[in-house]
Amino acid sequence: MIELKNLSYRYGENHALKDINLTVNKGEKIVILGVNGSGKSTLLKVINGLIFPEKGEYLYKGRKITKKAFRDRDFAKSFRKEVVLLFQNPDNMLFNPTVYDEIAFGLRQLGIEDKDRIKIWAGRLKIDHLLDRSPFELSGGEKQKVCLASLLVLEPEVLLLDEPTANLDPASTDWLIEFLSELDKTIITTTHNLFIAGELGKRSVVLGENHKIIYDGDMEDFLSDRDLLKKANLIYKHFFAYYQKGEEYGR
Repeated sequence: MIELKNLSYRYGENHALKDINLTVNKGEKIVILGVNGSGKSTLLKVINGLIFPEKGEYLYKGRKITKKAFRDRDFAKSFRKEVVLLFQNPDNMLFNPTVYDEIAFGLRQLGIEDKDRIKIWAGRLKIDHLLDRSPFELSGGEKQKVCLASLLVLEPEVLLLDEPTANLDPASTDWLIEFLSELDKTIITTTHNLFIAGELGKRSVVLGENHKIIYDGDMEDFLSDRDLLKKANLIYKHFFAYYQKGEEYGR
């Protein structure tokens, strides 16, 4: 479904991604791990078609994703509906006067006005009582739900989540993890929080500080490998003691 081949991206002279090779199959739930600055957010932006690699290829369903590809309006319309990205900070996604308008915005760009679909997703995310409110008056967790509803109402195939729990309290984090586990979609989530990583997906892809993939495989194997954790600079003091006891440390 998604293929990245020898892909690299730079900001100026500095690499954000280097020689990335990654295949994602339909329905997979993958967690991208790495320290801040390793390239996690950049990788999601590439997959979302917001930026384009300076080297290598990105293919979605066999089609090469380039600036030129988006000149095809039909393709651009279908791609934007199928592949969606939730930014880390929900304030970067909110700009409509009401929650209803926020959820409806993407559909309207596709020429669709579907009140029932909006109400269904608002209900599933437990924000149906907020539809007439301004999104800017909401709590961080409520804003996150509004942003998520505005994406899911498009009924996408691929959901990209950039540090989705970074601004959430423990109760909201637990709710989000459970909600995502029930979604029948291809989900790629970035995080540097090892204590929730295993609940977000069974496959981990780890970006090193050299901006390359240093591990791609079973999440449990990665979390139990002290040397790999050190290599990724993700190990926390006392991590193994709490992880092995199964305690929810840090949440």
